[in-house]
Amino acid sequence: MGPAEVWEYCKLGRASQSLARAAMDQLHLSARAFHRTLKISRTIADLAGGEDIGVVHVAEIIEFRPRV
Repeated sequence: MGPAEVWEYCKLGRASQSLARAAMDQLHLSARAFHRTLKISRTIADLAGGEDIGVVHVAEIIEFRPRV
């Protein structure tokens, strides 16, 4: 999945977008790592049966990111 597909299929609500952007700033994520985080969040949302990516889904993948 390329960047265009990520933005098409990995839509975020206001709260989850805010959390993802804060994580990007605080964890110094590259664009590639940010897109990977969105794709994994989409997978977690799919496995949970959700249509949208929620704050819980984004928080779950951020929790597994190594702290530098």
